[in-house]
Amino acid sequence: MPLRSEHDIVLARQAVRRTAQDVGLSLVDQTKIVTAASELARNALIHGGGGQMLLSVLRGDTRVGVQISFIDQGPGIPNMELAMSDGWTSGGGLGMGLPGARRLVNEFDIKSAPGTGTQITVVRWK
Repeated sequence: MPLRSEHDIVLARQAVRRTAQDVGLSLVDQTKIVTAASELARNALIHGGGGQMLLSVLRGDTRVGVQISFIDQGPGIPNMELAMSDGWTSGGGLGMGLPGARRLVNEFDIKSAPGTGTQITVVRWK
């Protein structure tokens, strides 16, 4: 899914909620993954200049989950340690973005460097 406007963020949240419902995540876990997706999609739009979201269902031997990747070609994150610390913000927000999203999911992977864009992949398991 493209992430080029506020409307795209709404569509992304709706797609994540539908997928989370389809795999049987609890209402609490649905809310967590949708909240994380909303924050990360907004980051890709605002800080990355737009990007894309890839949404998939993971099926293991004993569990099922929702995986979402957010990819942008923006300026990248120059200081990952700072960006992942509570309270730090590169804009006018509350500084809960990346660390807050990390706490809402079971798996969180981020790849970024100055000039290379950012890719964040999250998973919420049932």
